[in-house]
Amino acid sequence: MKVLVIGSGGREHALAWKLAQSHRVQQVFVAPGNGGTARDSNLRNVPASAVNPSDVKALRAFAQSEGIALTVVGPEAPLAAGVVDEFRAHGLRIFGPTKAAAQLESSKAFSKAFMRRHGVPTADYDTFTDAAAAHAFVDRLGAPIVVKADGLAAGKGVVVAQTVAEAHAAVDFMLARESALAVHHNAGANGQALPRVVIEAFLEGEEASFIVIAHGTHCVALATSQDHKRVRDGDQGPNTGGMGAYSPAPVVTPDVHARALREVIMPTLRGMAAEGHPFSGFLYAGLMIDAQGRPKTLEFNTRLGDPETQPILMRLKSDLFEVLYKATDADGAALADLELEWDRRSALGVVMAAHGYPENPRKGDVLTGLPADADDAMVFHAGTTLGDDGTMVTSGGRVLCVTALGDSLKLAQQRAYGWVDQIRGEGLHWRTDIGHRALQR
Repeated sequence: MKVLVIGSGGREHALAWKLAQSHRVQQVFVAPGNGGTARDSNLRNVPASAVNPSDVKALRAFAQSEGIALTVVGPEAPLAAGVVDEFRAHGLRIFGPTKAAAQLESSKAFSKAFMRRHGVPTADYDTFTDAAAAHAFVDRLGAPIVVKADGLAAGKGVVVAQTVAEAHAAVDFMLARESALAVHHNAGANGQALPRVVIEAFLEGEEASFIVIAHGTHCVALATSQDHKRVRDGDQGPNTGGMGAYSPAPVVTPDVHARALREVIMPTLRGMAAEGHPFSGFLYAGLMIDAQGRPKTLEFNTRLGDPETQPILMRLKSDLFEVLYKATDADGAALADLELEWDRRSALGVVMAAHGYPENPRKGDVLTGLPADADDAMVFHAGTTLGDDGTMVTSGGRVLCVTALGDSLKLAQQRAYGWVDQIRGEGLHWRTDIGHRALQR
C-alpha cells in the first residue's frame, strides 16, 4: 500500500521512517518533507512546488491520483484547516481529527471551556479579548501566572510569567492587533477575528506527555514521555517547541497512568462524542503531576508531540501502519483490545537548533558529520534541506533531533550526545541536560 505523511518536521520524519518499516507498505510519500526524508531511499518527498501542503484540496487530489491507502497528518495547521474533513468527504482513509475536534488544540479557549464542562482536571482560568480586563486579572492573581495565545502558535504561544510585569508584557503582545498568535475563529461585532488570550493559574509539579491513539470512545496509550520546553540548560530561557525528550517518563507511575486515562483521556473522548465531534487521531494531554501523583491537564494537542515522537517511535516494536489502519476503521473497536509492543530500553532525543532559535533562527548553514542510521540511534531531520549537490543545509529553527536507545536512560543519553558531538554546523546549539529530571529521581 501507499502511505502519505503530511508535514516537514522531525515528527514527520519519524512517522515516515516507522511507517516504511511495515511489510504492507510499498511507498511512503512525505508532503513536503525535509532534507532527511529526501535522502532516505525508502521515502519520497512531495515538494511544495508540486503540492502546496497548506492546500487541503491539493493534498486530497494528490492522494486520489496516487491511490494513497492511508494518510497520516503530522502538524496541527492542516488539521485546523479541515484536511481530515476534506479527505473523508471523498472516501479517503486518513488518521487525524476533524476540524471541529481539532479545536481541542487550535483554540485554547475552546479547550479550557470543554475541560470545565466535562470535569477534566485543569488549572483555574479566564479568557480575554479586552486588554484592560486581562491586565486587571493578572494584577488580581499575581505571579507566577500563565498567559496563552488562543490560536495555534507552533509551540511558542505560552508564557509562564514569573513576574507580574512579564505577564503584562505577554498580554500586550498577544492582544496586539497585528499579533496572529492569539487569533482563532472568534469574531467581533464587525465580523473581524479578534485576538484572545487565556490566563490561568500556575500549577506546581512535574510535566509529562501522555499520548493515545484514539477513535471515538476507544483508545490505546503510547509509551509515556517527557519533553524539555525551555531553550537553555536547567529549564532556563524562553519556551520553544521542544529541545529534547525521553521515554519512558518515570513520573508517570502505574497509578498516575491509570488516573490519566480515567480522569483526563476518557472523559475527553466521551465528551467530544457527546458534543457531536467524536475524536479520531493522536490525542496528546500535556499533564502537570503534583507531589501526590494527581494529574492536571495543561493543554491538549491533537497530534503527536515533537520531539516526543522521535523517542517514542524508536521504542515502538509494533507495526505502526497496522495500528493506524485499524484506528481508521468505522468504529475503532479494534483499539479496545490492541496491545502495543515496546522495546524495554529507554530512548532519548536531543534537539540541535539553529543559530538564533527561537527568536530569529538563521537558515542556510551547512551541516556535516551526520552519522549513518543505526539500529540503536537515528538523526531525525526537521529544519533541513538537501541541495542538488548533496549538501545538507539548515532551513528552520529546530534542525535535527538526535535520538538513541540505551539499556538505561543514562546510556541512551550518552549514546545520543555521542552522536551530537559528531555533527558540525555553524551556530548550532542544544541543551546538554536532556533527561535530567529522570536521572535525578
